[in-house]
Amino acid sequence: MDIFDYMRQNKLEKESPLAAKLRPTTLEEVVGQKHILDKDKLLYRAIKADKISSIIFYGPPGTGKTTLAKVIANTTSGEFKQINATVAGKKDMEEIIKTAKETLGMYGKKTILFIDEIHRFNKGQQDYLLPFVEDGTIILIGATTENPYFEVNGALISRSIIFELKPLSKEDIKELLFRAVNDKEKGMGAYDAVIEEEALEFLADIAGGDARHALNAIELGIITTERAEDGKIHITLPVASECIQKRTVRYDKSGDSHYDTISAFIKSMRGSDPDAALYYLAKMLYAGESVTFISRRIMICAAEDVGNADPNALNVAVSAALAVERVGMPEAQIILSQAVSYVACAPKSNAACQAIFEAMSVVKETGSLPVPTHLQDAHYKGAAKLGHGTGYKYAHDYENHYVNQQYLPYELTGKEFYKPSGNGYEKKIKEHMRWLKESGRNESKSE
Repeated sequence: MDIFDYMRQNKLEKESPLAAKLRPTTLEEVVGQKHILDKDKLLYRAIKADKISSIIFYGPPGTGKTTLAKVIANTTSGEFKQINATVAGKKDMEEIIKTAKETLGMYGKKTILFIDEIHRFNKGQQDYLLPFVEDGTIILIGATTENPYFEVNGALISRSIIFELKPLSKEDIKELLFRAVNDKEKGMGAYDAVIEEEALEFLADIAGGDARHALNAIELGIITTERAEDGKIHITLPVASECIQKRTVRYDKSGDSHYDTISAFIKSMRGSDPDAALYYLAKMLYAGESVTFISRRIMICAAEDVGNADPNALNVAVSAALAVERVGMPEAQIILSQAVSYVACAPKSNAACQAIFEAMSVVKETGSLPVPTHLQDAHYKGAAKLGHGTGYKYAHDYENHYVNQQYLPYELTGKEFYKPSGNGYEKKIKEHMRWLKESGRNESKSE
């Protein structure tokens, strides 16, 4: 590197966004991703030992994919090359492969090629890399926000280890923000700024696990905020809200507002008010609530408050829960909206819910009542001698596939737990059960 290259690089580093300047250079500086970076994990050991094989980092924006690649670049003894699939083409790869072959042949040094946004390469471009990954000319590190099993060639997948990065936790984001404000070497410590706890909590919440999003906001806040009378730059809640372009919503995930909102959300679905339910859904999403938490509450409401009045409500809720995990925000809000509006508009019944509560109460009060002998298992040797299974009537041998016989313990004869309402599909269930029991009684009389 000549003096002019050095000056250009130094200028670029000074003008780089805070997220780039604060990027860790060692594993010890990396925040989060403990599930793959704890000291006993494969990735940690491989980086430390400089024994990296081809890998693909997969996860949402701002979770550290490029960061981990840079850490590897700083720790490896091999050559490190980086391209971005959004702008690079086959010619760029050909030049890198040519240099990699020369480096390996002349110096015995491996070349690590980091391809950011690797899913942007088409099939032909990905296929071009395959033989060079196969013969060890390059060690591939790919980074993608898309599921690699859908977007990366199967041949490359089979020759790589997939590491999924998770959204950073709120505490991880807070640690990075605190480092950004106070670090005088890499961060903005020289500005003598102070971030208030309320603003720190808000930014960590609203970032949604995206470190870059949070760091961009704090950088903008520090640069654009005038100093107070004490000579310091104060990052307050209004400043944080303005910098991240989101209005503050009174919604502390560990406080009363959180519980009040989720309570209103559930009660609105139970009360068949889709408009109110959607409002509280929007409020939670705006405040950065976990879509997993929200979808879990919808599933519970579908079973507890809709039940068999519309059995499809639970299907919709469960499908939505699976879909939001695969799709993620912002599109997940559409899926949640469909599920919430369906559950809110569905006919309601808590009969199934009340049934299990009552059954649990009876079991608690009566203890372990004996199973009627004719229902006991008769498949093992010696069961017949004990009379187990004797007298059991196989329902499918009878008309309507029903026969009147004792199923409950004799001590609970006549006890009813499930009492279908007259709402929705439960009306049909109620009529069907009444008809079955009546036909069973008539059959018993004829016998």
